[in-house]
Amino acid sequence: MTELEPKTAGATAGFKHRGWRTAIVALGLAAVAVWLVHRAAFARTDVKSAQQAQAIPVAIGQARRADVPINLDGLGTATAFNTVTVRSRVDGQLVRVAFREGQDVRAGDVLAEIDPRSFAVQLQQAEGSLARDAAQLDNAKLDLARYQTLIAQQLIPQQQLDAQVAMVAQLAGSIRVDQAAIDAARLQLTYCRITAPVDGRVGLKLVDAGNIVHAADPGGIVVLTQTRPMTVVFTLPEDDVHRVVEAVAGKTPLSVTAFDRSGTHPLASGRLVTPDNQIDPTTGTFRLKAVFDNAHDELFPNQFVNVRLLLTTRVGSVVVPVTAIQRGQQGAFVFVVKPGNTVAQRSVTVGTAMGDDVEIADGLEQGDAIVTDGADRLREGALVEPQDAATAPAAPRKKRT
Repeated sequence: MTELEPKTAGATAGFKHRGWRTAIVALGLAAVAVWLVHRAAFARTDVKSAQQAQAIPVAIGQARRADVPINLDGLGTATAFNTVTVRSRVDGQLVRVAFREGQDVRAGDVLAEIDPRSFAVQLQQAEGSLARDAAQLDNAKLDLARYQTLIAQQLIPQQQLDAQVAMVAQLAGSIRVDQAAIDAARLQLTYCRITAPVDGRVGLKLVDAGNIVHAADPGGIVVLTQTRPMTVVFTLPEDDVHRVVEAVAGKTPLSVTAFDRSGTHPLASGRLVTPDNQIDPTTGTFRLKAVFDNAHDELFPNQFVNVRLLLTTRVGSVVVPVTAIQRGQQGAFVFVVKPGNTVAQRSVTVGTAMGDDVEIADGLEQGDAIVTDGADRLREGALVEPQDAATAPAAPRKKRT
């Protein structure tokens, strides 16, 4: 028994040594496992952060339905409905100017007066000639009655009776001439009062009172323009002539809007009267005339205006903001936002533009979400982050060091 005791002691010591090594290995394996778990978690966090970093901020809108007006734009000139150069119809001294420059007048209002005294004298002369010839005619008629009695008694020759008949006819003709002279003198007197032929506004006077005016004067006394209503003559390309003619043939009058020189501020609304009956071969355009009430003098004669003619309206068309339209080798396209905030490129057919929106004839439906801003950095399948400019938080300020 005593010989075996050393062997047993050595075996016990070896067993204890192997136990420590096993414990150390187990601890090492546990540490490796914990490290691998934490590494995987950190990897997932890094992937998620990378994905979030790859999301591109964009503005998103929706395709909607709206009525789209079909317009034709042209250039035009406002023209007075009537323009009259008021002239004297008789020669004489201008004694009174009865209007104020720039005054609105009605048809029949007195604008000026010419000295009527010479024409009054002519009227008196014509009336005197009429009285003289009327007395001579009465006397000739009495002589004719006597001659007719004497010729029945064969006391005078037939020639004398015939001469008296001719005298009566001659004096009757003189009466008609005298009456015409009276009417002419009275007409000259009415011409001494120069009146407005139409409603309108007078311009600057061209002749002052005291001057001698003549019927042949080229300048006249004043220019009168009728601006209520007002007309606008404008031109369109000849390619549009058939569309306009077809629209005019309808029962509904075509609406016309006049804009200022910049084309942004509307001045007045009116209706199309008629297109011209021919095309100008030198410009390849045709003219049209529109009429405007111009109740508040929005338009001025000879004013340059931009004109927009409304041909028709397409009801319920799909429209999107014009900023959503992109151009590529295959034509126009938009980026449609799909579930998961990824985008897909979709070709569209662009129709009529109207301000900040544009009509989509084909390629989109109502309610489709589209990218309206930030599309220049997008590609097919890109991840996006919708932004709302009104609610987006401000970028944090950097701390000063």
